[in-house]
Amino acid sequence: MPNAQIGYMFQRDHLFEWRTLYRNVMLGPELSKNPSPKTEQYVRQMIDFYGLTDFTESPPSALSGGMRQRAALIRTLAVEPALLLLDEPFSALDYQTRLDVADDITTLIRKTGKTVLMVTHDLSEAVSVADRILVLTHRPCKLKKEIPVVFPDYITKPALRRQHPHFSEVFNLVWKELKREDETT
Repeated sequence: MPNAQIGYMFQRDHLFEWRTLYRNVMLGPELSKNPSPKTEQYVRQMIDFYGLTDFTESPPSALSGGMRQRAALIRTLAVEPALLLLDEPFSALDYQTRLDVADDITTLIRKTGKTVLMVTHDLSEAVSVADRILVLTHRPCKLKKEIPVVFPDYITKPALRRQHPHFSEVFNLVWKELKREDETT
């Protein structure tokens, strides 16, 4: 399958109830009318990586929220995009599942070397997941500040980043920029 330029993952999973998990994640390759054996193998590897192998023939209603969100990510990655746009991908999940899925997604993204632009209103999530944070102004949106997020190389998982002393430094810097914006409007 040719490399798609952009993959978009919505806030909600938008899985089709009448399709199995496998058929949901294969939607993009099917629409391209060219689901190659390589693509099918790649999708099966991701299904296995996320621990969803036992659910490939299950409808979305049989899946937990985290499983559904993982399926939505696999569907997005199945078309092998160069750029991933994630629109608050964890917002529909409970806190514990949110942390687990964030760990899974960032592990996979770092492993594949994908470029990701993630929109979130959760400062802790932004600091724990990002390599850099772009603070935007109110409408009309403009780039206000770019804040690099640098942790030691061995601390890649969001849950571990939240425990590192640097986490609160970056969090406070982002918070200060956001508050400064509020004070000027």
